[in-house]
Amino acid sequence: MTIRLIVVDDDPLVRAGLTLMLGGADDIELVGEAADGAEALALAERAAPDVVLMDIRMPGMDGLTATDALRRRPDAPHVLVLTTFHADEQVLRALRAGAAGFVLKDTPPAEIVAAVRRVAAGDPVLSPAVTRRLIAQVAGAPADDRRNSALARLATLAEREREVALAVGQGRSNAEIAAELYMSVPTVKAHVSRVLAKLGLNNRVQIALLAHDAEDDGGAPPRPGP
Repeated sequence: MTIRLIVVDDDPLVRAGLTLMLGGADDIELVGEAADGAEALALAERAAPDVVLMDIRMPGMDGLTATDALRRRPDAPHVLVLTTFHADEQVLRALRAGAAGFVLKDTPPAEIVAAVRRVAAGDPVLSPAVTRRLIAQVAGAPADDRRNSALARLATLAEREREVALAVGQGRSNAEIAAELYMSVPTVKAHVSRVLAKLGLNNRVQIALLAHDAEDDGGAPPRPGP
């Protein structure tokens, strides 16, 4: 499968470097470049990309606003955020808006190509350790109201759905969740789809963030009662 990709960055030199780097991959087709979020939205409408590699800080419409708008569209492309910081409030906000992960601008070329492929396949590019560091360094310990809200939302799930959601929050793959919870991979996928639908989320990263928001001081949400 060929991955249709748009590169969005206000720096023409960065765009040129990314274009050169990603254009050499046999399975990636660069279908356009944009200098800000507004251009990215218009280009995505015309080019129907599978993945958008999106800078966060840009004049005009920034990457956060553009990510939120893209992810609300039918048949939304996956968004992979470009940033210069490991822990940044705007990165965390972009992930909550539906970005599938982020890469640093100084990431080695081969790793950026691999990240684009992973996102196109529906896999997040974000480890649980990075998620915790983002939340801890940017937002401090989860606020009580955010934790209570996350716990209330998780409580609306059936028990198996909740178990799958918490496993997603721990960075487990579908195969790992299937082995851990003694179910088939298709059943895990079905549970993930129901979790997304019930909670109004659009990818696994948002499930993971919700699970992390619900964590107590011991590192895990309390178990539900009988």
